[in-house]
Amino acid sequence: MYCRGVRGATTVDCNSRDAILEETRKLVALMIRYNDIRPEDVASATFTVTKDLDAEFPALAARQLGWVDVPLLCSYEISVPGSLPHCIRVLALWNTEKTQQEITHVYVSGAQKLRPDLSELPPVDLEELENWIREHMSDGK
Repeated sequence: MYCRGVRGATTVDCNSRDAILEETRKLVALMIRYNDIRPEDVASATFTVTKDLDAEFPALAARQLGWVDVPLLCSYEISVPGSLPHCIRVLALWNTEKTQQEITHVYVSGAQKLRPDLSELPPVDLEELENWIREHMSDGK
């Protein structure tokens, strides 16, 4: 078993608590589903946001999806002129048998611009994904 990293990023339309949590839940849910990540295998996760997002901690979305015992950290992304605004990024480290090449990194919404080479994901039934998110939601801690 190896400790591997999986990256993900998304964007939101506005700096609101609901937008940050909804888009981050979708992002984390996709990372979980594409990579078969179990909460007990996650070593830690770091979330960053651009300086224009401060309405909520994106890590709360991971807590809501059951990562209650996972060490989570939120921080600001370095503010580089011309960088993508309203962006949420995550790096999760988890124990897996997967090779680096088998890991599916998830770049969705406007964040596809960051890694167009990784943005072609298998099709997702968004209604089914939303149902999965609702089934896995907890109050968070």
